[in-house]
Amino acid sequence: MAPRTAEGLSGLALEEFARTVALDRLTDRDRSRADLAQAMAKKAVPAEVAAAVLDRLEAAGLVDDERFARSWVQSRQRVKGLAAPVLAMELRRQGVDDELARRVLEEETDADAEREAAHRLVQRKLRSLRGLDPSVQVRRLTGMLARKGYAPQVAFDVVRAELDADVELAD
Repeated sequence: MAPRTAEGLSGLALEEFARTVALDRLTDRDRSRADLAQAMAKKAVPAEVAAAVLDRLEAAGLVDDERFARSWVQSRQRVKGLAAPVLAMELRRQGVDDELARRVLEEETDADAEREAAHRLVQRKLRSLRGLDPSVQVRRLTGMLARKGYAPQVAFDVVRAELDADVELAD
């Protein structure tokens, strides 16, 4: 049975344990270097051993913060419709360097695509809000977009356009 922590291990056994912890985390999706280091720390792997193992995994191409950040941004935009400010916060939380996150967000996000995503989010949510007072609809829809990181002016513009289109459809 494999040990649950690195306590009592030394030498090659300790490095093998650290490598196993990292590879187990990498089986389902890319992870940031910081995420893997944190997982090893929770298993009592000494920091210098974790750094050496992570350096080797990076050299082998198994750990790549830029690839992770790009994948994260694309996925969270597609699935959750998140805007750049929330994506930046999430990348920071995942341990991605601020400069790398900024560069990836500049390359992977587009104002027009974000606006289109906001329209789709509002259209989807609007179905469940029909029949409510228009001020309640505006408040809930702009709140939803704000939580997803959209600028206030974008949120109000998109909500107003979708509510106007919904009224025209009803007429």
